[in-house]
Amino acid sequence: MEQRIYDVSQINEYLRLRFDEDPFLNNLFIRGEISNYKLYPSGHHYFSLKDSGGAIRCVMFKGNAFRLRFRPENGMKVIASGRISVFPRDGAYQLYCTGLTPEGVGDLHLAFEQLKTRLSKEGLFLAERKKSLPKYPHRIALITSSAGAAVRDMLRILRKRYPLCKVMILPVRVQGEQAAAEIAGAIRYANRHRLADLIITGRGGGSIEDLWAFNEEPVAYAISESEIPVISAVGHEPDVTISDFVADLRAATPSNAAELAVPDQIELRQQLLGKYSLLQTLITKRLKQERQRVLALSQSRCLKSPLNYIQDRRLQLDHILSRLSAASIRTVGSHKQRFIRATAKLDAMSPLKVLSRGFAVASKENQIIRSVSQLEPGDHILLRFADGQAYSEIREVHHG
Repeated sequence: MEQRIYDVSQINEYLRLRFDEDPFLNNLFIRGEISNYKLYPSGHHYFSLKDSGGAIRCVMFKGNAFRLRFRPENGMKVIASGRISVFPRDGAYQLYCTGLTPEGVGDLHLAFEQLKTRLSKEGLFLAERKKSLPKYPHRIALITSSAGAAVRDMLRILRKRYPLCKVMILPVRVQGEQAAAEIAGAIRYANRHRLADLIITGRGGGSIEDLWAFNEEPVAYAISESEIPVISAVGHEPDVTISDFVADLRAATPSNAAELAVPDQIELRQQLLGKYSLLQTLITKRLKQERQRVLALSQSRCLKSPLNYIQDRRLQLDHILSRLSAASIRTVGSHKQRFIRATAKLDAMSPLKVLSRGFAVASKENQIIRSVSQLEPGDHILLRFADGQAYSEIREVHHG
């Protein structure tokens, strides 16, 4: 009997058909630890599931991976669902994964913690990034469902507490696949057109699935990039979402957000009445002080008798003039005596005074002759007397 020979691809295709026809292999749930995890640019996820006794290759295509709420990581224990088949090109069997759930915790809880950790590292939760709320807002934008009880509660409280504020509603879906994109788009729209000076976004309570739109990246980044301050008001007091961490202020409920957003008109009226009363008291006190001042001025001598005041000033001026005159006389006399003494000293030291007593001053070539050694026979000298001068010629010089 002739032995039939098969191609490799035929065997692989045969095995693939047998795997696909086996109902046991078409709907499996496998527990294991993720290893060798890779996310390709195509959007497909490739990894292995392993336990203490073995491993199996897995692939999750982009369409199924899009529904994942969390990011798979190496070492994560998960339960994978899908079918096992053979990849004909390699002849290797693998799990074609259609679902992935973290073991021990829900996928939404894990996704929440992963996103929270990542955004915290990016600095989106830092206190210095948070903007202060306007004390007296003129316009408030409510980004929420227009049909929910939350928006009615906020409108009622805002109208009651601060009717001066204008409120506009930007209706969005707050639940479902498109909710996050609509919320983020409304926040950016309000900023682009400067529709308000305060934004409140949120919804009423519900399960984690109901509130999940406020745990999505687009909403978190839209809030962090908003130039308008944002209050996050999601669910009830125990509910915490990513938007609560990113927002400039977290409110426990939508009603609480309305209370935090605006002042209470009753309290404002009381404050104004208090300030009005204080102002009246200060004005009355000031008027009393000014009246007393006017009364004191009216009793002054200068206002009662202006001529007497002028006469007093005239007497005071005469006294000052008298003192100035006496001081000037003393000063002039003192300087005159100093001048006389200086003149006498100068006269006593004058060389003319010496010449008048019969002495003469001899000079040669404009130099005073102080010694006979400066003279030689034939020199011409000038003799200066008190009443004139004479020229002489030296005939003989005797030393000593």
